[in-house]
Amino acid sequence: MKNVTEHLGTLELVKRLANSVNGNPRFLIRIDGHTCATTVDSSYGYHIQNDFGKQVRAHIGTHYGVSSLDNYWLS
Repeated sequence: MKNVTEHLGTLELVKRLANSVNGNPRFLIRIDGHTCATTVDSSYGYHIQNDFGKQVRAHIGTHYGVSSLDNYWLS
């Protein structure tokens, strides 16, 4: 993961993406006006659904040229 930046804001769902090849869920999300996707086959796809609408602190970076969620914590 490159160009990692930290953002504080409300976790918003933009849209649900297609599942990974292994069947794991993926989401396109927005935090503090920055849009990113959950990484393929990460565990975030399962528990991030419970945190939509909550305040979070998140690390967002680029992975193969795609803006991706690196990590997040509830504030």
